Amino acid sequence: MRKLLSFLYKNRALLLFFLLEIICLGLIVNSHSYQGAQYFNTSNQTAATVLGFSQNTRNYFFLRQANSDLAQENAELKAKLMALSAQLSISADSGIARPFEFITGKVVNNSTAQFRNFITIDKGSRDGVASGMAVTGQAGIVGKIKAVSENYSVVISLLNVDENISAKVARTGTFGTIKWDGGNPRFARLLYLPRHVSIWKGDTIRTSGFNAIFPEGLPIGIVHEAVLTENAIFYDIVVELAQDFSRLQYVHVIKSKPKREIDSVQQLIRTR
Repeated sequence: MRKLLSFLYKNRALLLFFLLEIICLGLIVNSHSYQGAQYFNTSNQTAATVLGFSQNTRNYFFLRQANSDLAQENAELKAKLMALSAQLSISADSGIARPFEFITGKVVNNSTAQFRNFITIDKGSRDGVASGMAVTGQAGIVGKIKAVSENYSVVISLLNVDENISAKVARTGTFGTIKWDGGNPRFARLLYLPRHVSIWKGDTIRTSGFNAIFPEGLPIGIVHEAVLTENAIFYDIVVELAQDFSRLQYVHVIKSKPKREIDSVQQLIRTR
């Protein structure tokens, strides 16, 4: 305390000068409208800049949580949409109100440069994930669950030369098979589309619903090129995939209730 009083006493002239300067500035601002307006504009701009920087910093640190919340919200909305579609297309006494449920997972490992690509996500058996479940991304289908541990799962990617997915042309309802040829990860092939079928560039390709893994109507991609040679039985069709696998961060695992029932029935037939 004694040192503080000594400091104030030694610098009393300088401190008095600053005090008088502040009083003068206050009198000028209060008595002159132009100077007052300039002062408040400058102070507001400075305060807004500081507050904006502070808010941007907070937003950056909370960005991961925001992405996770958005992914979870998307999963819930997709589940509600699928439930509504089921209610509209299935009779009220069928007992199937919500045939599909969604589990949101974060991608922890992803390959796109191999012939057989796989994706690892941070959801496992503890979260209800099981082998054979379908997986979608924000834009389109991704693949299906191959192996599961307690906390993690491995997805066999659509970008895998061993993977086939039943598909259809949305405009005509014609069925085919989507298969990646091991080349460009943004494109796949639509196989077995007969030559008598009308196919146009830009046609939307969706899941057919022929298996119980993928719900019907999920986006796969659009027709990028369709070639029909003179003696060919089927078109040579290149599909631009809806999902960009190089930007995949979150996925939705689909729990299919119809699949469990179908598997049970098929198992019953095999045992007879």
